[in-house]
Amino acid sequence: MPLALLALAIGAFGIGTTEFVIMGLLPEVASDFGVSIPTAGLLVTGYALGVVAGAPLMTVVGTRISRKRMLMLLMGLFIAGNLLSALAPAFSAMLIGRIVASLAHGAFFGIGSVVAAELVAPDKKAGAIAMMFTGLTVANVVGVPLGTFVGQSIGWRVTFGIVAALGVIGLAGIGRLVPDLPRPEGVRLRHELAAFKNAQVLLAMAMTVLGFGGVFAAITYIAPMMTHVAGFADGSVTWLLVLFGVGMVGGNLVGGRFADRALMPLLYVSLGSLAVVLALFTLTAHHKVLAAVTVALIGALGFATVPPLQKRVLDQAHGAPTLASAVNIGAFNLGNALAAWLGGLVIAAGLGYTAPNWVGAALAAAALLLAFLSAGLERRDRRTGAVVAGSTSVEKQVLAHR
Repeated sequence: MPLALLALAIGAFGIGTTEFVIMGLLPEVASDFGVSIPTAGLLVTGYALGVVAGAPLMTVVGTRISRKRMLMLLMGLFIAGNLLSALAPAFSAMLIGRIVASLAHGAFFGIGSVVAAELVAPDKKAGAIAMMFTGLTVANVVGVPLGTFVGQSIGWRVTFGIVAALGVIGLAGIGRLVPDLPRPEGVRLRHELAAFKNAQVLLAMAMTVLGFGGVFAAITYIAPMMTHVAGFADGSVTWLLVLFGVGMVGGNLVGGRFADRALMPLLYVSLGSLAVVLALFTLTAHHKVLAAVTVALIGALGFATVPPLQKRVLDQAHGAPTLASAVNIGAFNLGNALAAWLGGLVIAAGLGYTAPNWVGAALAAAALLLAFLSAGLERRDRRTGAVVAGSTSVEKQVLAHR
């Protein structure tokens, strides 16, 4: 794998840390600003919605400059947003900081996925994408737990200051290691938008929203769920997030390895298993050991879907993949926002801290149904194409004998 993938992974590490660390610090942030846990959950929802909006917006801006320069500009925006979060005098200011940082997220992973895929042979694309996303998953093993520990021990503002410093390291890494690839010639916004006429692209994005939304329905509220239901101490949230991150790393690597070989079967297995595990989490959350195992499984099954879904969008949007790739990253975060909001609703309704797990199970099951629908439509299109090709061949033979 090219060394440039390391630079992309470094940037992904910083972005992954800021995206997920807030979940372990929700109680501290809520207490500091005097808001409820569901209200503090808006920091997750706001970030996710910012990714949804920022992905197409920043990608369109990026069509005018080289991809390397755009990646560097996105890291600068990420740094500014995290500094604002660290210094926020009020909850609303912190929410704005989270949104500013989130604007870089979707375009970074979208453009980065295209760059990663272009750096390797065609049969290595999913592996290259997974390598970049390894930075995101490793963030959950190292960055997020350490950030949670620092936030609980010293203060959550220090955590976001450190995250801003990670952004500086990511910016330097991109400037040093990523080749100065020119923007592709002849690509216009209308070409990029044309990809969204493809039903398979839209179905893949819908699977992304629902499938990964299932993960976030449970994980957004992991801190109160594990402390109030499972009976863990507040400090235990740190190593529980490590388990989640370890699961993410394993799932991401497995997804990257098998997506190039059996993409749709991988989605069937991962989404179906995720739905079952999330449903069981409503029971295992009451037992410490089982809860810890379930948290790791959710991370593994959730991130096993990331490389195949991202590759499917790239494959289906061939010729103009940049915007579609970035919007699919936004789709991940639209699922995050939807799940965090729905999870907050069921908690606020008095259904308990385990209720979001049922929301997640339903979302993952819906994603599985869309995967079957997508495969069915693809088989139908292939049969139709074969029939048309056969008819054309017969017509040519008839004309040749006349």
